[in-house]
Amino acid sequence: MATKAESIASTTPTLTQKRIFLYWLPLAASWLLMAVEWPVVTGWMARLSEAERMIAAFGIVSSISLVIESPIISLLPTSTALALNRQNYLTIRKFTLHLMAGTTILHVLMGWTQLFDLVVIDLIGIPDSLYDPSRLGMKIMVFWSLAIAWRRFNQGILIWHGLTRYIGIGTILRLVSSVSTVTLLAFFTKIPGIAVGALALEVGVISEAVFAHIMARKTISEKFGVDVIQSDEPELGYVDLVKFHWPLAASNLIFLAARPLVSAALARGLHPENDLAAWPVLSGLFFLTRAPAVAIPEVIIALYDEHEDKRPFSTFTLRVGLSLTGVMALFAFTPLSRLYFEKMIGVSTILADIAIHGVKFALILPLITATLSYFRGAFTARKNTFPITLAMIVELVIMTAALALGVILEIPGVPLAAIALTLAMGADNLVLFIATRRKKKGH
Repeated sequence: MATKAESIASTTPTLTQKRIFLYWLPLAASWLLMAVEWPVVTGWMARLSEAERMIAAFGIVSSISLVIESPIISLLPTSTALALNRQNYLTIRKFTLHLMAGTTILHVLMGWTQLFDLVVIDLIGIPDSLYDPSRLGMKIMVFWSLAIAWRRFNQGILIWHGLTRYIGIGTILRLVSSVSTVTLLAFFTKIPGIAVGALALEVGVISEAVFAHIMARKTISEKFGVDVIQSDEPELGYVDLVKFHWPLAASNLIFLAARPLVSAALARGLHPENDLAAWPVLSGLFFLTRAPAVAIPEVIIALYDEHEDKRPFSTFTLRVGLSLTGVMALFAFTPLSRLYFEKMIGVSTILADIAIHGVKFALILPLITATLSYFRGAFTARKNTFPITLAMIVELVIMTAALALGVILEIPGVPLAAIALTLAMGADNLVLFIATRRKKKGH
């Protein structure tokens, strides 16, 4: 009997650069549209009262919210890789519902209990001026993780069955929803900027989650219905699912824990409020220039079993990484950065100067992100997720050490954060590269 890989290879096109590109394009467009959302929201916030204070609080809230959602981010690769039959689908759905409940409870605790004080005062050490807006933002973001979990679960199913166009359409809907919300609230209400930003993000992700749910219903009915003849893939137990998912979730938790670490370092710098306000703006640019590379893992996971030769993946990854690094260089060394920060985002000259200075210290981040995405996609496709977690632990250690040393040496906050991020992700890449080489030698 032919193996799954042999059956797929005999019925699918050659794994060319064009085929990878066409599979990647809608996913990359989706990530790029998501990346546009943050600059648009912060751009509106920059035009409201107390802009710097509200943007700084927005950065704190988004950092904490992203850490809380870290266990659910990997539901997309988990769903893509494992939702192969009805039993697997039901197991992953049950797991998703459990994660939705757990992360929502954690959001509630952060918004309405003393846990918030423990995190933002004792651990991060934010200035007193950011306490009230940050707490308000956390209360508003209570359904953030719930919506993202359900969205990514359904998106994984769509990706595995080649329906990637719906991912891009859903992100367009999300962007339209969030931009419409932030525009209406900015024009017709007097609520604080942090509330405007948080509500816009939450409305956006809820809209996208609803769309993904609707688009996945037909596929789920056709592929995992009670009357559908199921594949001979082995059934997935709940414990097996947890064993597969937890290294991915842990790696995301470690990665996103770096955000509060950066906030803590900036809060202890020479100009905490300006640095805390400039960093979310600069992070938005980093996300924008790296977003297309973040789509690479799902492409690799979906197409990995088609052919023995994996070199087309690495070639494609290198092209994407170098192209995006070229874009970052334009922001680093041309007037484009000032146009972006001052005219498009609308921040003050002081914040723009800080952000522009930080861009130069993160020039190769897009290339690092692309190669990191390649390694993570390959390991996930092989259902060997432990090296990803190990690499993330190294990344967190390097990040912590670099930030701590920088604070001691009184290095300016935003350049320090950019340097620490580059060094930490570079170390992550190195660990996964070594793990890959050892696997090849093992054969």
